[in-house]
Amino acid sequence: YMEIRRLLILGTFERKWKPTIAHYFAVLLDRKGKLLRIYSMNIDGLLDRVGLPPDKILDVHGNITRVACESCGAEMDFADFVNEVKEKTRNIYDPADGPDKSTPIKCRRCGNATVKSCTVLFGADLPPKFNNLKGPDMTKADLLFVAGTSLQVYPANTLPGMTSKNAKRVVVNAVDVGEDLGFDYDFLEGKCEEVFLELIIELGWLSDLEEVSRGNLTESSVELIRERKLAEPNA
Repeated sequence: YMEIRRLLILGTFERKWKPTIAHYFAVLLDRKGKLLRIYSMNIDGLLDRVGLPPDKILDVHGNITRVACESCGAEMDFADFVNEVKEKTRNIYDPADGPDKSTPIKCRRCGNATVKSCTVLFGADLPPKFNNLKGPDMTKADLLFVAGTSLQVYPANTLPGMTSKNAKRVVVNAVDVGEDLGFDYDFLEGKCEEVFLELIIELGWLSDLEEVSRGNLTESSVELIRERKLAEPNA
């Protein structure tokens, strides 16, 4: 596990990847008082870097930037964990970068070699917060965006079917998904950052997007905004 995750752990700490327009759409919704919560199936921690209140983010499959001992629950600072990974985890993709062999990362409290990022492995239980909040959240929501997912992963794919009968569901994806899950929805076809940029422009929030995301967007998102403004200067 640690050898496979090494590049992701180090790259996340070094901020090799940046948020997209889609991440900042959630920020804009929150600033406008319209975000109840975002349920994320990603483990990359990018939502932590866009200015969302922590209680508005529910990491369904955990977060690679949070580290703890699976034996005693003691938490470890992410920077300290990254240093341990560099020193003790073999780079299976570039053996010259790192130690010749992997050695366990031990808990500083109990001494067990059971320290890892707080991500959910296949077959493991989801965070209690998911089960505690999904019912009340889905009942309360009047608009649910389902974005960038195949809707194949249980139990996250059950959330759209839990909303009230009056709630509107919108699927944003490159291909249509969810036809067999038994709920009605509107489908917005396209890449998430492109679709959400169009929504942001339609809502008159482009200047807000540029303000909150300055210097922290992927190059593709920056270029997309630039091209869109050139095509429609008054956007």
